[in-house]
Amino acid sequence: MSINFKNRILVSITGSTDKDWQDKLQEIKKNKITKIALFLEIFSQKSQRQKICQALVNSCVKEIPLVHIRDDMDKDELRFLAENFKTNCFTIHESHFKNLKKWHGYYKKLYLEMNYDNFINRLVDVNKIGGFCVDLSHFKAAEEKWSKEFVYVLKRRNLDKLFKCNHLNGYDYKKNIDLHTVKNLKEFDYLQSLPEFVFGDYIGIEVFNSIKDQLKFKEYLVAFLNKRFLKK
Repeated sequence: MSINFKNRILVSITGSTDKDWQDKLQEIKKNKITKIALFLEIFSQKSQRQKICQALVNSCVKEIPLVHIRDDMDKDELRFLAENFKTNCFTIHESHFKNLKKWHGYYKKLYLEMNYDNFINRLVDVNKIGGFCVDLSHFKAAEEKWSKEFVYVLKRRNLDKLFKCNHLNGYDYKKNIDLHTVKNLKEFDYLQSLPEFVFGDYIGIEVFNSIKDQLKFKEYLVAFLNKRFLKK
């Protein structure tokens, strides 16, 4: 790799309540952050998502390259994000393949996040969309199980164009699960064992922690990932 992870790793707006996104957006404004990731999956009401997007338009945020979407979001919502924030990675789940038709015109901007439950929906076909959004802790957990999802991704490891973006959260070695509230920086150390091919251009931090915490996490992550991967 030759791209600095400082430019790849993005702090993110996450959560499910108005307070969750409002608090994070205030922190983003305070720190004058112009490029972020956005996780809309748990914001279940369209009106709520519209409030978030309008607040972002009126903020310092200029780019949102990665947005994790819901299966009930319509094409107009995707269009708004693409036109206003240059979003080119909309991340989806395996189950979302049943909804592809309504997102016609955006197929190559859709990126698949796989689970690690050892089951792949029969409709899943990564060739129909842009590629993978490798959730890094999911990949680690799937590797430990050598699950069907892990094999599905591994078979395509030489197709660089498929590996565009990531979700990044913590990992519990004992339970072999992902962690969305990180309490210890060591919960990121599993990343040391992951292969180079899984890391994409946009890496959204997917935790419920504050932006203050996320900035600390980013500093830690950039230091050891650059040490490992950045070509001199």
